[in-house]
Amino acid sequence: MLRKCLFWSVAVVFPLPLVFTYDSVATEPEQLRFYIFLGLVAYSWWLLAIALSVRPPWLDRMVGLPSIYGLHGMLGVLAIYAAYLHSENAYAPSRLARDLGDWSFYGALTVLCYSAFFMSGWLTDRSNLLLSVKRILERVFRHQLSVWIHRLNLLIVVMICVHTHLLLRVNQHLWFMVLFDLYTVAVLGLYVWKKWIAPDTYLTGTVTGNEARGESTRKVSVTLGSATGRLQPGDSLFFRFEGTSAVSREWHPFSVTDDNRETLTFTISQHGDFTRRLGRVDPGTPVRLEGPFGRFESIVQSRDPGAPLVLLGMGAGVAPLLSLTAAHHTTRDIHLLWAVRKPQDAYYLDELEKYRATSGGRLRVTTNVGRFRREGLRGVLSTEEVAKGQFFIVGPNPAVIASRRLLRRIGVGTRRIHDERLTM
Repeated sequence: MLRKCLFWSVAVVFPLPLVFTYDSVATEPEQLRFYIFLGLVAYSWWLLAIALSVRPPWLDRMVGLPSIYGLHGMLGVLAIYAAYLHSENAYAPSRLARDLGDWSFYGALTVLCYSAFFMSGWLTDRSNLLLSVKRILERVFRHQLSVWIHRLNLLIVVMICVHTHLLLRVNQHLWFMVLFDLYTVAVLGLYVWKKWIAPDTYLTGTVTGNEARGESTRKVSVTLGSATGRLQPGDSLFFRFEGTSAVSREWHPFSVTDDNRETLTFTISQHGDFTRRLGRVDPGTPVRLEGPFGRFESIVQSRDPGAPLVLLGMGAGVAPLLSLTAAHHTTRDIHLLWAVRKPQDAYYLDELEKYRATSGGRLRVTTNVGRFRREGLRGVLSTEEVAKGQFFIVGPNPAVIASRRLLRRIGVGTRRIHDERLTM
C-alpha cells in the first residue's frame, strides 16, 4: 500500500520543478499566473502518462501494471480538466499559438474519449451493453488502429511544446525554457527508444508448438534463445510474431502457463481479432517478447506462508494460476477453482492431477461449468480459506470484477483479493 501511495504521489511531484521555476521568474498578475501553472501541470501530466506507457519492468515489480495503467489513464483525465481551465482563463497574443493550443486541447479530448471506450476497461468492463457495442465497432476500429490513434498524443505534445515557444511572456525566460525542453526531450526520447530502438534488446524465441485446447483456446509454446532468470510464477509477457503475415505485428500480453524458463507455454483464448488468427502461426515463427511482468509471486512471498492460496481462474485465465500451482503445490496449501464454459474446456485436468498426486494432500482442484455463484463458492470454500486465504483471480475483466464483488460478499477481505487486469 505504501509503495502505491508513493507511486501515485509522483503525479503531484512531477510538475513541481516546472511550476516553481516559472513562478520564480514570472511577472504576470497572480491570477493569470495560476492559470499558466495549470497549463504547465496539464503538460507535465501528459508527459508523465507517456513515460508510464513504456511499461518499465522495474516499476511493474514495485506496483504492478494495473496501477501503472490506472495512473496513466487518470493523468489523461486530470490533464484534460487542467488544460480546459487553462484555455478558458489564459490568453495568447499570437494567433498561431492560440490555434495550436485549441487544436491540442480538442485533439487530446478526442483521443481520451476514444481510448476510454476502446482501450480502457473503465466503461466497457462494467456494462454488457457497452461491451457488445465495442465488439461490433472493433470490426472497423481494430486494435492496431486504436494504438496509433492513442499515439496521436505524441503529436499533441509537440503542438503544445511549439505553442509554449510562441508565447513571449514564457519564452523570454531562458532557464525555464531549458527545463521545459529537457522535460519534453527526455520523455519523448524515452518513448522512441523504448518503442522503436529497445526492442532489439528484448527476449527472442521461436514458436515450437501451436495446438488447439478446446474449441476456442490455443496452447502456444515458445522456446527462448536464452533462458530468462527474471521470470516468476504467474508472470505475463507482451509478445509479437515476426516475419509472418498470418497475424498482425501487434504486441499482446499473455500469461505463462508453467514454470519452465526455457520453453514458455501460453494458453490463449481466441476471442479477439488477433487471437482468432493464432491457428495460422506455424512452428518456426520468430517471436519477440517484452517482460516479464507480474506481481503474483511477490504477493505470495510477502504474505503469511501458512495462509492457503485460493486460485480462481476463468477459462484460459487459469494459465498464470497453473504456473503458481506448479511452483508451490508441494509447499503451500492450494485450492484451484477453475470455471469453464463446457466440460471439455477443462483441458489441463491431467496436468493438475499430476500436481495433486505429488502435493502430499496440499492441492485441491474444483472445476465448474459456468461461473462460480455465491452459494457455489460457499459450498466449496473452507472456513479457513474464507477467513485467511489469499485469493488470486484471473479471467475476462468483467468476470474478474464480478468475482471480486462476490468474494467480498461472502466475507473475503479486499486486501486478500488480488488480480491483474491489463487494461487502463
